[in-house]
Amino acid sequence: MRFRNKTVVVTGGGSGIGEAAVRRFAAEGARVVVADIRPEAMERVLAAIGPQRHLGLVVDMEDMAAIERMIAVTLTRFRRLDVLVNNAGMGSFGRVTEIDMDHWRQVQRVDVESVFWASRLAIPHLEKVGGSIVNVASASGMAADYGFAAYNAAKAAVLNLTRAMAIDHAPAIRVNAVSPGLTATPLATGLTGNAEMMAAYEPVLAMGRPADPGEVAAAIVFLASADASYVNGHNLVVDGGMTAHTGQPNFTRLLGENSHLVEAESAVKR
Repeated sequence: MRFRNKTVVVTGGGSGIGEAAVRRFAAEGARVVVADIRPEAMERVLAAIGPQRHLGLVVDMEDMAAIERMIAVTLTRFRRLDVLVNNAGMGSFGRVTEIDMDHWRQVQRVDVESVFWASRLAIPHLEKVGGSIVNVASASGMAADYGFAAYNAAKAAVLNLTRAMAIDHAPAIRVNAVSPGLTATPLATGLTGNAEMMAAYEPVLAMGRPADPGEVAAAIVFLASADASYVNGHNLVVDGGMTAHTGQPNFTRLLGENSHLVEAESAVKR
């Protein structure tokens, strides 16, 4: 019950990683605000955790006024704000020569500007209670993907914004990020539910599978908790070792029984 009597706002809380985080915070005693653009998703999660104790809000993260209402209603209902989880986001596909300016700007609004604006509004209230912010970034913010230019840029911005806020507002609050790799969420079923896609992922998924949303949520809740009281400005990568890989081929598999010859030749050269 690390969050007993504490108030947590989770954006994009209606499914996937956001829903898993909502459920985990609620199970640990928090009063949770489930913010999502989809009313039916928000209501389903709210019904599961108990609408009497928690709060659901329909919020379009492109709408700055809607984000302002989210923070204001939270404070009116619960009188305090302890944790903000900036989880809402959108994906994108296309190279810079293929996406138009409207799409580029939408990705930046949803994935970066909403983090900035929600944090800006929340920080004065978080400072009063020694709270924290956890931003859900991505492994795609740490390196580039083919055809994901806008998303790569946005998530990289979230990571450095996290660091900037962490040093600007310490020690009053802590600000950290979580960077998931491939995760089995409803929005990722086009990847995780496609045999061809998963075969392409197989060489880099050291754990042999995508993450479960609950595994990412556990990292979010840890960073938000007092157990991480000296963790600030950190990016906790939850990708099963995907970014630990250099991208080179699996030499063990390729060389097989001949691997000892390569090792012997390397020893001679040394």
